[in-house]
Amino acid sequence: MYLPPHFAETHPEAIAATIAAAPLACIVAQTAHGLVANHIPVLAAPDGTLIGHVALANDMHRQIGPADEVLAIFRADDAYVSPRFYPSKAEHHRHVPTWNYEVVHIHGTMTFQHDDHAKRAAVALLTRHHERRLNGADAWRMTDAPADYMETMLAAIVAFRLTPTRILAKAKLSQNREARDRAGAAAGLRESGHEAMAARMERDTT
Repeated sequence: MYLPPHFAETHPEAIAATIAAAPLACIVAQTAHGLVANHIPVLAAPDGTLIGHVALANDMHRQIGPADEVLAIFRADDAYVSPRFYPSKAEHHRHVPTWNYEVVHIHGTMTFQHDDHAKRAAVALLTRHHERRLNGADAWRMTDAPADYMETMLAAIVAFRLTPTRILAKAKLSQNREARDRAGAAAGLRESGHEAMAARMERDTT
């Protein structure tokens, strides 16, 4: 990833926030069959690994070996930035359109797990996390479904852990602009519906 120093995100909290905001990872690997890419929801575990599961019918778990490098891409909010957002445009017109975004690239290796315990743990962790955020006390639980149905569903998946070996994060948030133009970009993005990005831009300048 092209990563100019002024766009490099190095704060662990900000990196974790991007992953949490965009849990549907695009996992890319070079295999004997060429490049493969799959979009899979994952959850960051306390030990730093990423937990998830794939369909048994997905050849991903057969194509990727334990020593093969994979790349998990997490992309949070992104937005078009118009030159009209910049106050200085009226003075010299030396601006062109650009795009702001936040992205995390995690390089690592994957271990696929076929045992019932690992599969149940992966499903339980993912659903508990997202269900609690969405439904609170009314969160769906695995025990809500009939036992025989869950057995059938679990038999159709493979759990995995992705162990990071390198993390690159980029937050392109107009840091290369003078303060008034960055403020103008934040205001313009807020007006165009990108409240979270605007707030992040303003927070980082205070």
